[in-house]
Amino acid sequence: MPILVLVVPLARSIHRAARRLFDQEGGGRVHDPVVNRVQIIRTVLGVLATLALYYAYGSDDGLEGKANESVGQLILTPILLILGGPVVIALFIRYAPAERRPLLRSRLGVPLKTVGWYVLTVAVLAGLMYLVLGTTLLHGLHGVWLFVAAVPALWFVLWLLPFFFLASAYIARSAFNTAYVHAALPAVITVVMVWIIAVFNVTGSGMPGGPLWAQFCSLFGGPLSVTALSLWELRRLRTSHGVTIRG
Repeated sequence: MPILVLVVPLARSIHRAARRLFDQEGGGRVHDPVVNRVQIIRTVLGVLATLALYYAYGSDDGLEGKANESVGQLILTPILLILGGPVVIALFIRYAPAERRPLLRSRLGVPLKTVGWYVLTVAVLAGLMYLVLGTTLLHGLHGVWLFVAAVPALWFVLWLLPFFFLASAYIARSAFNTAYVHAALPAVITVVMVWIIAVFNVTGSGMPGGPLWAQFCSLFGGPLSVTALSLWELRRLRTSHGVTIRG
């Protein structure tokens, strides 16, 4: 199909750029395909469980509300990581042996650059969206000048929007490439962040519909499963790769 000729190269370029910036190799990172596969399986099962609970017991917000909530959490996660991540990282480094702290601090440049790239992505995307939708600049152009201005702006928006969401997904997984500092850091940060988000969900939207067990699964199934997976990941780092939180 002709549209695939444009969509496939575009999707590949977006994926390559997002992975290169927000899922970097090197430093203290340990590549474990088994952990990656289990994380993907947990994510798929989590989505299926959410859909099953929705279709069984419904929701006050409807399916669209659930989708908006998921998108909101995807956007909220990087913000919480930027705000709360430094505290967790500082405590993590403080807990490490004194002789390892200089090495861990020397690796902080990669996470900081990753934060900078993400903030720049948000700023550029917001600026382009405002230029295209919030101003009359393009409305005052006609003919070839409108084409010259609108096509690049539209192209960047179409590229940056999926890039932004894919970058947010990578950041939620890699915690701004903090594995570059220490392989165990993303798992530790993930546990902290997932429970902070759970508190936001409880205080913000309250209890979902359905029986008590369905309410419990809807509110705490995600945080508990992520916590269990993170603890298993830490155990696998220790037993299979010889990496400990203090090591």
